[in-house]
Amino acid sequence: MTDARWQAVARATGLLGADGVPRATVFAEMSALAARTGAVNLGQGFPDVDGPESVARAAADAILGGANQYPPGPGIAELREAIAAHQLEHYALRWDPDTEVLVTAGATEALAAAVLALVRPGDEVLTLEPFYDSYAAVIAMAGATHTTAPLQAGDDGFRLDLDALAAAFTDRTRLLLVNTPHNPTGTVLTRAELEAIARLAQAHDAIVLTDEVYEHLLLRDDAGVRPTHVPIATLPGMAERTLTVSSAGKTFSFTGWKIGWVTGPERLVTAVRTVKQFLTYVSGAPFQPAIAFALRDPEVAAWVDELADSLSRRRDLLCTGLLDAGFTVVRPQGTYFVLADAAPLGYADGTALCRDLPGLAGVVGVPVSAFTHSRSRVDEALRSWVRFTFVKRDDVLEEAVRRLRRLHT
Repeated sequence: MTDARWQAVARATGLLGADGVPRATVFAEMSALAARTGAVNLGQGFPDVDGPESVARAAADAILGGANQYPPGPGIAELREAIAAHQLEHYALRWDPDTEVLVTAGATEALAAAVLALVRPGDEVLTLEPFYDSYAAVIAMAGATHTTAPLQAGDDGFRLDLDALAAAFTDRTRLLLVNTPHNPTGTVLTRAELEAIARLAQAHDAIVLTDEVYEHLLLRDDAGVRPTHVPIATLPGMAERTLTVSSAGKTFSFTGWKIGWVTGPERLVTAVRTVKQFLTYVSGAPFQPAIAFALRDPEVAAWVDELADSLSRRRDLLCTGLLDAGFTVVRPQGTYFVLADAAPLGYADGTALCRDLPGLAGVVGVPVSAFTHSRSRVDEALRSWVRFTFVKRDDVLEEAVRRLRRLHT
């Protein structure tokens, strides 16, 4: 990577200081702050309890059974077949496991390989804003321009500004990267929102890359109803222009295994595979048969359902605690995360609050500015907001809520 390209990536991710010296990510900064101060770390979103024992046992059996060398480049056949069966069972999407399914080193690699495969310097990649931080990095690596359409906070959660989305499309928009359920806002895009996205993608002949890693982590509302996850590939005319990315990490609470996948039409999956083979080449040999087992086992499916219910309850525990502490909260519909506005606490800058919060309340969060373009419309609107995770044990969240009450005294 050239020095100019590296600097573009660093600028896109906020890792290049005004003095030109690289700096740590805000995620690393906040995790280090939590470790140094003994604060409850609600910044980094990974479970503190492992997934089903039966799945872990399948991985251990695979190791002892000799699945420790390079697996096939596209992934083992058993896992590709299980992924194809999952997409057919849940969404009536029919993909050929030999040519239209690719196993990757987590969803992050799938997204990176797709952008690098499909985008040329000078192209535009359109995402929602706020956006998961790796999107900006890989778009910069590809030499493309990152454009955005805002999600806006309201009484019904964060919703897509459809007029702004239409205005963001240009004749250079090559790729639209959509994330639902959405990190960091926790929103689940509605069918109407996705239909609007689909119409614009078709009108501008854009490819859609959709990040669906939280597809099964849908949270119940007060009536006990979960929102519906609608893969955009299921909409008319979209299967042939959509690459769908998901992974095992979030669904089964094995984030360190890094088993992801991408599905879609052969011509697009082939392009991704061509790039992917020069990134990690292959990964996770003993974990692949374990995830194939997890995708097919009904008891594991029941465990995932219970996980989503548990997350619904833990979300409500944290949201109530944040409200009691004086934050304004938008209740998420999915994922691991909730966004809270610190403005009522007298903080106009979420980063400043995050740096002060360990001393004020013994808790760590991440500023939403880590997920926005500096000085953008969304960055200004969400400057005082902070992201907290609720994918922690009950006792950890209860302790965090107890500490947060200090802000209101």
